[in-house]
Amino acid sequence: MTTSDGASIATIMEIHRTLRDRYGDPPHRPDGDPLGALVNTILSQNTNDRNRDIAFAALRARFPTWETVRDAPLDAVIDAIRPAGLAPTKGPNIQAALRQITEERGELSLDFLATLPLEEARQWLTKLNGVGPKTAAIVLLFALGRPAFPVDTHVHRVTRRLGLIPENTSREKAHSLLESLIPPALYWTFHLNLIAHGRQVCHARQPACTECPLQTQCAYCQASQEGGKS
Repeated sequence: MTTSDGASIATIMEIHRTLRDRYGDPPHRPDGDPLGALVNTILSQNTNDRNRDIAFAALRARFPTWETVRDAPLDAVIDAIRPAGLAPTKGPNIQAALRQITEERGELSLDFLATLPLEEARQWLTKLNGVGPKTAAIVLLFALGRPAFPVDTHVHRVTRRLGLIPENTSREKAHSLLESLIPPALYWTFHLNLIAHGRQVCHARQPACTECPLQTQCAYCQASQEGGKS
């Protein structure tokens, strides 16, 4: 059996098993906190995990509820999340999203997304200020356990190099392509292990191809060996 883009399910499964053997099988544990996931992911934009986590912890320490984050003076929110970088942009985006949720739902909660049809849930999230396909997918998958596949910079890079999606595929388009390629039951593990692989081996610059367990499946590696890429 092959996917609509030509990658075989056997190939997907082989890559999955190889990554799982290398990086493990992360437990599937949705945390049930979609609001937290939403804010955390906005904070994560254009920064590293450490700075994101520092900013998130500082925000939660200063403001005990999401309602108090929503209603706080903007300067106070910006000050709390400053470690994440781009605080003057992220602060207004966070407050605008929280206010929009309240205005449309009558309460500050995203729990209703757990039972909304998946595409409606995705569309509802992406109309929020500062929320794109990646943020929506993270909320759906990691907070609510729903079958959405987030594509960050590591996932985008690795899947293009593997030849799972075309080289010129945008990150936004990659979400729908990869969701059609990868069995939903693998989304959680496949996503996390692709990130681990991108961080540890398949670097943006000078990927460690000689150390890569996916050499035989990787279009980029094969082209490099043939002299097509450095």
